Amino acid sequence: MKAAECWVSVMVFTLNEAVNLPHCLGSLNWCDDVIVIDSGSEDDTVDIALEAGARVFTHTFEGFGSQRNWALDNTLPKHNWVLILDADERVPQALAEEVNQLVCQRPEVAAARLRRRFYMWGRWLRYSSLYPAWVVRLVHCRRVRYKNRGHAETQEVQGEMVALDHDLIDENHKSLDEWYRRQRRYALADARFEVEQETVPFNFTALFSSDPLIRTMAKKRLSWKLPFRASIYFVYSYFLRQGFRDGLYGLRFCMMRAGYQRMVQRNKKDLKALDR
Repeated sequence: MKAAECWVSVMVFTLNEAVNLPHCLGSLNWCDDVIVIDSGSEDDTVDIALEAGARVFTHTFEGFGSQRNWALDNTLPKHNWVLILDADERVPQALAEEVNQLVCQRPEVAAARLRRRFYMWGRWLRYSSLYPAWVVRLVHCRRVRYKNRGHAETQEVQGEMVALDHDLIDENHKSLDEWYRRQRRYALADARFEVEQETVPFNFTALFSSDPLIRTMAKKRLSWKLPFRASIYFVYSYFLRQGFRDGLYGLRFCMMRAGYQRMVQRNKKDLKALDR
């Protein structure tokens, strides 16, 4: 695909991503407008982005949703359609072609959700990562707004949302120690979000929604009050979702993710104790 055929801008969000960013930018040679939004990196992230020809902006991070909204409002993307990426993600050629085909042929669509294919230790953890994990990343910049949700984000879409057939690749090349440091930050953010949301009534009909994003969020919300949450998550991911089919790496990853659930629970307990 030539750059002249591109109808989509790409935004990449970074913080100390010198290890991951070259892989991400290397998958974007089809795009004629790559924008990097940096949160104050202390490594070579900005230099790598500039050398690759990206437009670079710096903005203090306050949340994933807030950061994405700021970028949509302030970086003047060349195209109305924007593909949003984190630095540890990359776009296969087939996905790039599908993205451009969609925005050319379906102007009435406001957003598209993509399946994220998660890699760790150089392997696709198809089962233990609970694939397919859906994310809304292709958006019309005037029809979508993001909202902070724990360590991640959700979105409000003004119009039709569709699903794409090809996967987005997620592969972090940083060390395992860095992965754990990031999970500790995320666990605290998720704990705060869950404590805030406990006052909001649960909508049981969301469990049967046709939208996989709404169903997933409803399942997570239902799991927040379960006893032995970490153990239940391990049984669900390793046995019910067949994480064992990923071999020893699947076992290891399911245990790591169960440990994350335990961290969230501990943080919630500490936060509630501080409020007493």
